[in-house]
Amino acid sequence: MVAPDPVDARLLAVLAESGRAAVHEIAQRLGMDPREAAMRLITLSGSGLPLLVGVECDPNGLRRALANAAAYGNYMGPPSSGPYAVHQSGPHHVSGPHQVPYGPPNPPSQPFPAQPQATWGPPQTAGWVRADQPQPRPVSRTGKIGSALEAESLEGAHLSIQLVEVVDPADFLFTAAGYKLAEGERAVVVHTEVTNTSQVPYTSLPDMYLVLVTKTGETVTKAPVSLSSRPAHKLGVQPGETAGGHTVFVLPDTTDVIQVRWSVRPEVDLNTLVWTVED
Repeated sequence: MVAPDPVDARLLAVLAESGRAAVHEIAQRLGMDPREAAMRLITLSGSGLPLLVGVECDPNGLRRALANAAAYGNYMGPPSSGPYAVHQSGPHHVSGPHQVPYGPPNPPSQPFPAQPQATWGPPQTAGWVRADQPQPRPVSRTGKIGSALEAESLEGAHLSIQLVEVVDPADFLFTAAGYKLAEGERAVVVHTEVTNTSQVPYTSLPDMYLVLVTKTGETVTKAPVSLSSRPAHKLGVQPGETAGGHTVFVLPDTTDVIQVRWSVRPEVDLNTLVWTVED
């Protein structure tokens, strides 16, 4: 067997400490994206190591979420075949020593609720209203550092997300935590706070799809590190709670950052929030 790379080695070391853990918990301890952690663990499992990668969920809650998403046209069908799939509706667990096929069965079909008549606008936006009802107040999706913007999670949780601070450069924080930047690189630290203003739990990692947008239109994703002086986000935000966290980015020293962007999906959609970063 080929020796694992340093990231794989750290994953296996954390898993070996407990013998059984949720993937998102391992990823959080290492400051990684849970999707990357899951992919690496599945690959390691297939290489012959004595570990199992699985998934758990609330079946009824998952069916309701799928039915609601389908009713509003947000469900795009089951994921395409590939090396792995990650679902945020339930914790992923890894343990050993056996190996099983990975991938959830297709959920049972659910009836679509009848749609109201005389409506207009994209689903789940301010324009999605009955003709005989007043239109809700517009929701701002753009702001500057310090602004709190509103969004809605895939589960229907109403969120208020504030971009508290952008530390650029943050090389001193990065190196103080024991990390080393390569020649020509710099670190950026983004502090955000998420308030769940609804009665629906928010179950995702708050900065899962938080990215930096450069002057050339490219995006920079989070680095798989966490700083002791600037704690990372924890998974989920309960109703009525406010949770803060810091996200670390590593990028070329000459790159100009013009925006911070938050989304509930990997792609940009109606819930995407954008904050302008001024020099």
